[in-house]
Amino acid sequence: MQGLSGDGSLPASFTAESASEVMKHAELHAEVAHGEDTKQWSQEDRDQVQKLIVAS
Repeated sequence: MQGLSGDGSLPASFTAESASEVMKHAELHAEVAHGEDTKQWSQEDRDQVQKLIVAS
C-alpha cells in the first residue's frame, strides 16, 4: 500500500452510511489514483486504513 502514513500526507474525506462503505471508497481511490491492487493488501494494510476511519 502506497502513501498512507496517517500524518495527513494523503488527506481524504468521504461521507458514507458505514465504515465498510468508506473502506470501499478508500479501496477504489487506491486502485484508480494509485494503480494498487487492493486484493493484495495485507491485513495490516487494511487495519491501518480502518484506524483512519473516524465517525463524525
